[in-house]
Amino acid sequence: MIPPLIVVLNGPNLNMLGMREPEKYGHSTLDDVEALCAETAEALGLAIDFRQTNGEGELITWVQECRGRAAGIVINPAGYTTTSIGLLDALLAVGLPVIEVHITNIHRREEFRHHSYVSKAATGVIAGLGVRGYALALQAMAELLGAVTEDDEV
Repeated sequence: MIPPLIVVLNGPNLNMLGMREPEKYGHSTLDDVEALCAETAEALGLAIDFRQTNGEGELITWVQECRGRAAGIVINPAGYTTTSIGLLDALLAVGLPVIEVHITNIHRREEFRHHSYVSKAATGVIAGLGVRGYALALQAMAELLGAVTEDDEV
């Protein structure tokens, strides 16, 4: 049986994790996040495609490519959270479950970070739990897809 594919997308500046404002984002690098996601996905019986871009157009193209290819999307839209109607439209168009992830609690930060266009397309949002939020998003996605139940241990 082919495991369900979850595409894990990361927006601008997340390639700077571990170097950029570690007091807010921690010391884990994007490679660490990818390893966490791969380990979590394997334990849940999921496959992942993990990507990062600084380009809004590229991120939108990747979302569009998920239609007919992926079972769900986990996305940390980063700076595009508050600005990209195009990303919102792409997420709505693919018709897949979406879990939005933020390393920091965007609601405890600057006022402009409190609004998320992406949330309008998201099945769920995880914010403020550090990089562990990615693992929790994959767990939630597995439950949404029926790959595991809430009672299963990961």
